[in-house]
Amino acid sequence: MLIALALAFAFMALTMTLAWWTVLKTRNGGWTDVFWTFGTGIAGVLVSLTPWMGVPGPRQWLVAVLVAVWSIRLGSYIAGRVGGGHSDPRYVALTEEWGSNFSRNLYGLAIVQAPATTLLCVSIAAAALRPGDSLLLTDYLGALILLVGIGGEALADEQMRRFRADPSNKGKVMDRGLWGLSRHPNYLFEWIIWLAYPVIAIDLSGGWVAGWAALVAPVVMYVILRYMTGVPPLEKVMLKSRGDAYRDYQSRVGALLPRLNVFSEDRA
Repeated sequence: MLIALALAFAFMALTMTLAWWTVLKTRNGGWTDVFWTFGTGIAGVLVSLTPWMGVPGPRQWLVAVLVAVWSIRLGSYIAGRVGGGHSDPRYVALTEEWGSNFSRNLYGLAIVQAPATTLLCVSIAAAALRPGDSLLLTDYLGALILLVGIGGEALADEQMRRFRADPSNKGKVMDRGLWGLSRHPNYLFEWIIWLAYPVIAIDLSGGWVAGWAALVAPVVMYVILRYMTGVPPLEKVMLKSRGDAYRDYQSRVGALLPRLNVFSEDRA
């Protein structure tokens, strides 16, 4: 398995180098996310199906399918936007901020995602390789959590698409539907997706101690989304373009996790 993880790291380093080159050619930073999503999907599937005790078992195939479904859904969505000419505001802001250092800094931003994917693959492997010849209730529960996460992320994306498509909303802040519960519900549901693997992997009876390693993925994803390349750069852009309206939104709605007051009768 260590060999499989090392190969996943090498594959992602090559993938993200190719992503960097593509961004330089197209001047659209969104390709970074496209390459990362599809690359992580491929790496996760290969790690899931790594032979351990002979041919891959049913749990390995289940985890591989879950990884593939996540990757195809999210990767296709991002690729459709980027291919259609949409520029991610985070990367537009970084282009202006980095200036002549854009190429060098972008490579650093891209290549650091190789070890990040490797850590995610640790969780995927811990779930896929849990011993057992048949699927358990926790396997189905994990699959349900992942599908709920995918569905919620897709719904959040669709709500934002419809909001932006309405000319009367130009310059306004989207605070309806799921966006009234979280300032970044797409990121929230992306994080929920990665909770599926600990549910599948962890054996509370102590029969699969390695299963606890699956907690790595939700921790890593929360840190990335909340404090690194997710919320901070996007909110910086939104504050610049929306000003006080977005500050008011920040005061009312949590960044990722919903605040308790959003469910109160006073707010309703």
